[in-house]
Amino acid sequence: MEQVTLPSVLTLEEVSEYLRLPIETLQRQASQGKLPGRKIENEWRFLKVAIDDWLRSQGSRSTLLQQAGAFADDDSLTELRESIYQDRGRSEVNE
Repeated sequence: MEQVTLPSVLTLEEVSEYLRLPIETLQRQASQGKLPGRKIENEWRFLKVAIDDWLRSQGSRSTLLQQAGAFADDDSLTELRESIYQDRGRSEVNE
């Protein structure tokens, strides 16, 4: 099998070939923020490393929960939450 070297920044067509998915599916996923990419004017661009990371990820919900767990021992979160509610002029408890 011949190995193909891809550039570090991919077009929509290159991502379609790389993932073996229809362009329309990738456009929809990227527009919904489910596929990491950037739209520059009318053209989509994707970092190959971001696509590879996305493929390896367990899903956005799992990733978010893992990242949130990193703050479990952060004592400043309570103070931060209180200041956010105070700035909004709201109580943390629904009355």
